[in-house]
Amino acid sequence: MNRTALRIVLAIAVMVGVIFAIRANFDIDITALFFNPNGRNFPIGGRLWEQHARDAARGLITLIAALPVVAVVGKLMLPHRRMFIGGRTALFLLLTVAIGPGLVANTLLKDHWGRARPIDILTFGGSDRFTPWWDPRGPCPNNCSFIAGEPSGAFWTLAPAAMTPPQWRLLAYGGAVVFGSALGVLRIAAGGHFFTDVVFAGVIMYLVAWSLYGFIFRWRPPRPSEDEDSVERAVGRAGEAIRRALTAITRRPG
Repeated sequence: MNRTALRIVLAIAVMVGVIFAIRANFDIDITALFFNPNGRNFPIGGRLWEQHARDAARGLITLIAALPVVAVVGKLMLPHRRMFIGGRTALFLLLTVAIGPGLVANTLLKDHWGRARPIDILTFGGSDRFTPWWDPRGPCPNNCSFIAGEPSGAFWTLAPAAMTPPQWRLLAYGGAVVFGSALGVLRIAAGGHFFTDVVFAGVIMYLVAWSLYGFIFRWRPPRPSEDEDSVERAVGRAGEAIRRALTAITRRPG
């Protein structure tokens, strides 16, 4: 999560954004590579292996996202036991998954940016009109094409990649980018998303992770009285308070 990577991501966003704003039909041209004009369908869409691949991807994302949840819940239940991941790390992962795929992708954009999916536009056998990536005034009422939801979850793994040991971090970043890109290509091939939906899913997820990483680890360094376990201690104190409250309730006469 350094400035060099940020510049690369912003450069990609500007380049893709400008090119696909001037030549919006490039999105259609890319999607058309996977469309069967004779059958008027996307042959990959609905295949059993495609569904299994998507299920496996969702399962992996859920498993990774569950780790900080288990760490925090375990600390609440057993306040005196150490968390198996650091408190700030757990906070970072929870905030990035909640804000990135949860709030930005699947709530703010997909339900309010009315871009119809490829499979729903006239060019590919649907009934809706095509809109470029920058235009939110499309005909889609909700769960729309921009940005790509499942690839957003896959690109979110850039956040846990940032928490890996330094010697493995570059490899972890590469794996996260390949994961998000591969799932994005699969969704494009099935008629679920346009190329720009996937690119901006990656860009936005990185920007969310970069901002929160800076806030938690870089821009707000621990004060002399704090250390990396301050979040863990706060969770532990909350767990102790919950236990005291439950004990008081159970001892109260009926």
